[in-house]
Amino acid sequence: MSTPHVVVVMGVAGTGKTTIGPLLADALGVPYAEGDDFHPPANIAKMSAGTPLDDNDRWPWLDAIGQWAHGRAGLGGVVSSSALKRVYRDRLRAEAPGAVFLHLTGDRSLIEQRMADRKGHFMPAALLDSQFSTLQPLQEDEAGVGVDVSGTPEEITERAVAALRRLAN
Repeated sequence: MSTPHVVVVMGVAGTGKTTIGPLLADALGVPYAEGDDFHPPANIAKMSAGTPLDDNDRWPWLDAIGQWAHGRAGLGGVVSSSALKRVYRDRLRAEAPGAVFLHLTGDRSLIEQRMADRKGHFMPAALLDSQFSTLQPLQEDEAGVGVDVSGTPEEITERAVAALRRLAN
């Protein structure tokens, strides 16, 4: 399955955006961009210290992701971004109107365990509460689908491809 859309893989920390994003991009035959790579060093330092980002921290990050997505319009691509609030997704859509969102969802205890198990990531599990309290799930008028993150990365990717295929029809 190939897509001219840019798919934004979204969700709270620990849902597997960085794992599923590249697998999805491979399955769709499009390039992948890691959303964390768009953060300025000050954002990474802030999160590494256990301090949640505020909206002023997020705007330049979201704009950079949106610009990448805009450059892939009509060509397709997959990019990760927590995109937790509707206003953040609106900002991404302002840059890339055809963007489609893949919301990775799951049981909090599973996500917390995955965060505890991962090594070398700047986002501590202590910030998971702020992520869940900030999360505004996709609304009916937003182009996108939700996919549960239980199972293997390959199973999650298969469900994501199937859900995106249904969305396109």
